[in-house]
Amino acid sequence: MQRFEYKVVPAPKKGQRGKGVKGADARFAFALEQLMNEHAATGWEYQRTVTLPAEERSGIASRTTVYQNMLVFRRALETAQPVSHAPSVVASAAAAPAVAAPIAASAPAVPMADLIPDDQLDEILSELEASAPKEEEPTTH
Repeated sequence: MQRFEYKVVPAPKKGQRGKGVKGADARFAFALEQLMNEHAATGWEYQRTVTLPAEERSGIASRTTVYQNMLVFRRALETAQPVSHAPSVVASAAAAPAVAAPIAASAPAVPMADLIPDDQLDEILSELEASAPKEEEPTTH
């Protein structure tokens, strides 16, 4: 089975000047293009952009929720390590974290090799839905 490692980096917040690049939209697109090409040159394949909530301090005692745009990249692992014999796919899904922790915009990119591969996610969700107890409809008298 093909295994991947993942890297999550903050999306650019400002545009970047470049030769022949004019206008705010074009500068932003250029900054994004540079970031994506930089990671592609080292073997990282762009997967998706996600917006995640992050709680930040706002004053002395209050907090506010801000949303961070993060770019998700993946690349195949060089050495395929044998997978331990798991009793079922559902059991391995239960061990996976339910929600990713918010990542601050200044945080370095973090490889996340323990995520469930995309091709297995639908199968796992289908098995979980099938094994979930069915809710009974209320009866009226």
